[in-house]
Amino acid sequence: MLQLDHELAAKIRAHGAEDYPHECCGALLGTDGAAGRAVRDLVPLTNRRDDSPRNRFSITAEDVRTAERAAAELGLDLIGWYHSHPDHPARPSEFDREHAWPWYSYIIVAVAAAVPGEMTSWRLTDDRERFEPEPLSSAGAAQHTSSVGGKL
Repeated sequence: MLQLDHELAAKIRAHGAEDYPHECCGALLGTDGAAGRAVRDLVPLTNRRDDSPRNRFSITAEDVRTAERAAAELGLDLIGWYHSHPDHPARPSEFDREHAWPWYSYIIVAVAAAVPGEMTSWRLTDDRERFEPEPLSSAGAAQHTSSVGGKL
């Protein structure tokens, strides 16, 4: 389970709306323990993709280092990544699977006509064959789950 409070969920949705019609992206900083993962902060990043930013995102090694430094400064870990899917469902694409790393959480927010919608979270299996849904929960909100991923 991935815990994400309302304020951080709103920031991810706002980032998706701001970058529409291109994909937004960013890092999830938080904790990972016996009770599950919890997102405590975000590092919004710039989509470095030049050729197809509408349906792909790219980050650089420097972006990863920036996120890792930010996490270390806050006493947190880099626990995952988020991005938007403009005018597409909040489900990982084959491209997402090919470029993802096991262990990390991947939040996807659907954004239709600049309006953010469903948000889901996923984890890539260790064999890199598929994503598994990761339930999202938010303090003070009912937990929502579906057969295609945890969602808020």
